[in-house]
Amino acid sequence: MINRVLDICLTRLDRAPVLVSSAMAKVTDALVKITVIAVAGDAEGAARLCGETIERHLNVARSFLDGGNLKDASAEIEHIGAALLSLVKGLSLLRECSARSRDAVLAFGELLSTSLIAARARQRGIRVDFVDSRLFMRTDDNFSAAAPDMKTVARLAKRKLKPAPGKIVVCQGFIGSTAGGVTTTLGRGGSDFSATIIGAALGAEAVEIWTDVNGILTTDPRLIPNAAAIPRMSYAGAAELAYFGAKVMHPASIQPAVEKGIPVWVKNTKAPEEPGTELVPVSPYKGPRAIAFKKNITLINVVSSRMLNAYGFLSRMFAVFEKYKTPVDLIATSEVSVSMTVEGPSFLKDLIKELEEFASVEVAKNQAILCLVGKELWEEKEFFVRVFSALNGIPVKMISLGASKINLSLALPEEYCDTAVKLLHQEFFE
Repeated sequence: MINRVLDICLTRLDRAPVLVSSAMAKVTDALVKITVIAVAGDAEGAARLCGETIERHLNVARSFLDGGNLKDASAEIEHIGAALLSLVKGLSLLRECSARSRDAVLAFGELLSTSLIAARARQRGIRVDFVDSRLFMRTDDNFSAAAPDMKTVARLAKRKLKPAPGKIVVCQGFIGSTAGGVTTTLGRGGSDFSATIIGAALGAEAVEIWTDVNGILTTDPRLIPNAAAIPRMSYAGAAELAYFGAKVMHPASIQPAVEKGIPVWVKNTKAPEEPGTELVPVSPYKGPRAIAFKKNITLINVVSSRMLNAYGFLSRMFAVFEKYKTPVDLIATSEVSVSMTVEGPSFLKDLIKELEEFASVEVAKNQAILCLVGKELWEEKEFFVRVFSALNGIPVKMISLGASKINLSLALPEEYCDTAVKLLHQEFFE
């Protein structure tokens, strides 16, 4: 895979590419497991898994490096491994892992993978600059979901990253640091977010997100094997799909590119000849373009007999959600009730308890959100008839049509979700 990535970069070498990489497959999961084992007090088990993770990277190095390149890369990997082991030993002794410590552990996956990419580039005779993203990706201290300081990132990126034709700049996605130099992460799947941040900071001519599918598809190919790639899609539509469950991109990844008007492409690493999907400000296609879905959703219905002609109820209700930092996916209101979907926070019981101080609350777990995304859905006269005719017999619990006219979302029991997706995909895309 590393060779394939470098092959792609070579075709763009005259365009001064910056390569932003995530960790190797399953490495982040292994690092998460290491923190769990360490906190449980199993220092030997955590150390053993650390060793296995480092050895995996050393084996990759041995498979495509030799001579001085292998010696240097192995030394770098072992140095990173020693730092990881030292941190994990501390967690084992403390028997606790704060969000700050967890970010520090998870950052090692990206540091290891990018050191291998840079080493292989040198082995192949490619000019390469290897840069630690923590030197320029400045964030706040909201560990595990840090927000970048875009102005500072732009200033530092121009100083630390110096792309030029004929060379590749290699850096890490997902990770950053606070003003005090403490390691942070942007959240799982944040490497594409890092790429668009960097692209915006440098004024790139384009951002390319390379994944394992032929662009943004009409739906999840694991459910619908014949799901097709969409040639062009709007920024807003792609963001909606990402937020409502599509796995191709981080939900926030597009925003930096949108603000700078930078084209974004989603392409397949395994099939670089495929055209992929181009994200554009305005989609040229009307009607539905894709289906996304999220499971493990909780539907909350809040009812107040005093809501009629009253004010303050909504602000009081959302103050509870703000207190527990619980985002709401969908919302529908009437004179006396509000229905919302959330992703089942661990503190749901406490949240519900506070809501019950001033309202009657009904909770339905094991729900799903199904989202149809397109352009000007309101204006297609037969659209709603086709949707609900296709879903005849499936119990829809909630309906939300976005004011942007690009999103129709439905809440339904999780057990019906796959069937509903198949029915709608057949109706609109087959």
